[in-house]
Amino acid sequence: MPPMNPFDLSGKIAIVTGSSKGIGRSMAEHLAAAGAQVVVSSRKPEPCEAVAGAIRAAGGQALAIPCNVGRKEELERLVAETHRQAGPVDVVVCNAAANPYYGPLTDIPDEAYHKTMDTNVLSPIWLCRMVKPDMIARGGGSVILISSVGAIKASPNLGAYAISKAADVQLTRTLAAELGTHRIRVNCILPGLVKTDFSRVLWDNPHAEKMAAAGFPLGRLGEPDDIGPAAVFLAADASRWITGQTLVIDGGSTIVQPSGRE
Repeated sequence: MPPMNPFDLSGKIAIVTGSSKGIGRSMAEHLAAAGAQVVVSSRKPEPCEAVAGAIRAAGGQALAIPCNVGRKEELERLVAETHRQAGPVDVVVCNAAANPYYGPLTDIPDEAYHKTMDTNVLSPIWLCRMVKPDMIARGGGSVILISSVGAIKASPNLGAYAISKAADVQLTRTLAAELGTHRIRVNCILPGLVKTDFSRVLWDNPHAEKMAAAGFPLGRLGEPDDIGPAAVFLAADASRWITGQTLVIDGGSTIVQPSGRE
């Protein structure tokens, strides 16, 4: 028999960015349910405290530290406050993302392009740099990047976002190669279309949802709690020999051709 529960995160400290709602909230809640002390973080303090309070009310450990990941000084404060209030970091989930533009890539304003790339690609590099000393000192750690199936599919209206998410897949491999000697694992989750506020424009009416769900072998769009447990797996010893990998969670949407195609 295994000597311990490989999914137990007791004694671990986990930062989850963009965790006041949607997929991020689900991951924070599942990590806390597995025993981790979770730092709930997004731009506004009130939603962060509401989620942290709900986790505590359910018997978990959580604290709220607001942060705009696009600002390096706020990320530095996030890590410093985590140290002060909880301790060194074992797990980081880079979930916060930006998509300020919807439309053809050839028409994107430069400012929107740079905001997308800085928030979705550069900020995870900053955060990994900041927690790397903690993880080295503790003999290892887990970094989880949240990408998207947009990384492996073309989109006529989400081009810059898709490019940033494809970059996150390669960032995962690069960081895994760089940090593996320190027993720091880096993996990536690629959610499909999940019903969150972030993706609302793609599903927020019965017709759009029905049309989208028709392309899913499992017959429905995703829910945040379809993603949360995967973060526990990648944070825990259950995945201790997995690094540099991407886990697609999409109801099977990427294994079929679009309707009308052969």
